[in-house]
Amino acid sequence: MMQKNRIRFNWQWIGLFWIAVSLSSCQGTKGLQEGERLYTGAKIKLEAPHLTKKERNELKDGIEANVTPKPNMTFLGMRPKLAIYNMIGETKKQKGIKHWLKTKLGEPPVLLKDVNKNFNVDIIENYAQNKGYFNAQASFDVQEKKKTASIEYDINPDFRYFIDSVNFPADTTSSLILKEIAKTKNKSILQPGEPFDLEVIKNERQRIDAHLKQRGFYYFSPDNLIVLADSTISKEHKVALDLKLKEDTPELATEAFTIDQTVVYANYDLNQAEKNKFTIPAKLEALKPLKDIFIIDPENTFKPEIFEQVLVFHKGELYNRKDHNTTLNRLINLGVFKFVKNQFVVTDSLKHTFDAYYLLTPKKFKSLRLETLGKTNSDNFVGGELNLNWSHRNLFRGAEHFKFSVFASTDYQIGGPENANNLLRYGASASLEVPRLWIPLLDLNTSGNFLPRTHMEVSYEFQKRTQLYTLGNFNTNFGYIWKENIRKEHHLKVMDVSYVHASNVTDTYKQKIANNPHLQRVVENQLIFGPTYTYTYTNTMLPQANTIYFQGQADISAIATGLIMGADAKAGKQKELFNVPYSQYAKIDNDFRYYHHFTQKSMLATRLIAGMAYPFGNSIDIPFSKQFFVGGSNSLRGFRARTLGPGTYSPNENQQSILYDQTGDIKLETSLEYRFNIYRFLNGAIFTDAGNVWLVNENKDRPGGKFTSDFYKEIAVDAGIGLRFDFSIFVLRLDLATPLRIPSLPEGDRWTFKDIDLGNKEWRKNNLILNIGIGYPF
Repeated sequence: MMQKNRIRFNWQWIGLFWIAVSLSSCQGTKGLQEGERLYTGAKIKLEAPHLTKKERNELKDGIEANVTPKPNMTFLGMRPKLAIYNMIGETKKQKGIKHWLKTKLGEPPVLLKDVNKNFNVDIIENYAQNKGYFNAQASFDVQEKKKTASIEYDINPDFRYFIDSVNFPADTTSSLILKEIAKTKNKSILQPGEPFDLEVIKNERQRIDAHLKQRGFYYFSPDNLIVLADSTISKEHKVALDLKLKEDTPELATEAFTIDQTVVYANYDLNQAEKNKFTIPAKLEALKPLKDIFIIDPENTFKPEIFEQVLVFHKGELYNRKDHNTTLNRLINLGVFKFVKNQFVVTDSLKHTFDAYYLLTPKKFKSLRLETLGKTNSDNFVGGELNLNWSHRNLFRGAEHFKFSVFASTDYQIGGPENANNLLRYGASASLEVPRLWIPLLDLNTSGNFLPRTHMEVSYEFQKRTQLYTLGNFNTNFGYIWKENIRKEHHLKVMDVSYVHASNVTDTYKQKIANNPHLQRVVENQLIFGPTYTYTYTNTMLPQANTIYFQGQADISAIATGLIMGADAKAGKQKELFNVPYSQYAKIDNDFRYYHHFTQKSMLATRLIAGMAYPFGNSIDIPFSKQFFVGGSNSLRGFRARTLGPGTYSPNENQQSILYDQTGDIKLETSLEYRFNIYRFLNGAIFTDAGNVWLVNENKDRPGGKFTSDFYKEIAVDAGIGLRFDFSIFVLRLDLATPLRIPSLPEGDRWTFKDIDLGNKEWRKNNLILNIGIGYPF
């Protein structure tokens, strides 16, 4: 039976709301002195019927952005920040809650007398002239009311001027720099027929400067160029542009420099800069260079070979900005230097040579960090986790990053039965990352801003579920990480080996297996080995309205081994290594995200995840640890982690426990989230999630779990709201969600809108899921 939720209107509260609105509006002008007017903003009146709609809008928007000051913030016709400022009144102390409310939440009134009207007229005319409206004229008219005032600015931009011709230096025989400037003409962004725009001219100077920096002109500056505009040519509303080198350009800026010596101070102390006289030639003469690189490292902190790999400049080469930036980026990406400073010192102004100095201040190499975590969940389990991490950033003096960590955690049921299945986990891991490619028999020279890395890791975890079983999980992997550029990254694990061993399986758990054979998968010994490859592309770091993130992963286990050994589990020919059946499968996983920024503080974020794992050869099922799941704080937030699916399957009441993770071989998931700022560090969100997991093969123990053509009818949906406390160094996230569509219900009853009853305590307890997380969900 459908339950109807009734909304009762309380007219008293509505009346109080409108009283608050009125008081807020009055507070804006309450404190004004006699003759003062509250400034309510500027109106731009553009008299330009000869302009296109696009030109009018662009000109008007630009003028509005430059007119000052801005009026007090308004919301639904009210000025809440001004009202707060006035209500607080005078504060004697420069601290305390009243001072904080007045200065942080409130804002002082912006008065008509604060507006410099003639200054704004000059700003308007200059802006229009910079956009090519050379004969623009502006005036203003003050429009006063009883206690408020606005200003109307009338602008007559006249006709816009367009580029007729662009002239680069013609006589290039007498000067190398003029010759290089002339070479850039074919790629000029100043084109005949385009409107005159000062901003475009500035960008053209930056473009030419970038070209010259690649040709050795280190001391050149965009300010050394001038673009003269001649509007007196015979053509109406046309302008001729002449690009010239300024007469007062310094001589150093007109010469192309080559590298003489490269000097590295590997342990430069900024606090004792006076003692580090890096320009003294005598120090260089006493050193033996490593392939033209002089390394000053009295304490032998680093192996010299690391700088040979990182530094791009070589003796006798022409300076260029690309190699300059590449070297700095590589030094920073080594991760061992706190500060990286670079200087060029002229050694021979006649031969146009200079020395390149790199002043490097190392970080502290060793660190020890202790982390603790407390947690609780809805099954009366509480627990904690302890992590101890030790790292060394320069283990073998080659910027090798070594990490070692140990951890222990427990989940303990309180208020439950004496034989509760508490969980104890502990383990250790060690990893080493080397800033170069370790490939046998090959010596590779890499290019680009980012150094490739060789990564190796070994770990072991022991897990004990009291009254049930224990598991040991050993993993080791070896591979490479490299970036093509700031947007593209590759991670290839040449070999990734996992071995899971179960022991001490109790009769209690064996009885549970008899009732639910799927639980056997948890305590099966597993051997997984093979390569994995991950590709990541992102441009989310770029300042643009639309950005994307994509990560694709391919995971292959024992393909060659299975073929060689003739493995065929379905035909009863399952093979073993070290007395353990090895897993054979192929798995792909894709994560695509799209972000649209409406403003700097509001955006629409979307995500689509699609993955599939297929067993073959030596395996009938995908290993439990490699299957997909949905639900939880970073997935479908209206469902608890691993409780959804596969398909329409739902465990019976006796199986409702955190032990019975629901997993699948196929995963589809999508999310849509609108994010907005509430106040400074406090952000809000409205979101909806959808998805599920399915099985590749039919499983009689989990009916309804197989993927079919009706999969779209088995999609789970949730929705919710969230708060995010963004403190820059970390984000604390609170998301409250509820299921809207539950696949395990009968097909006609899967949508749950009719059951929503926010006033019912029992409904809220069973259907409102609070997720607490660190960072954004995607």
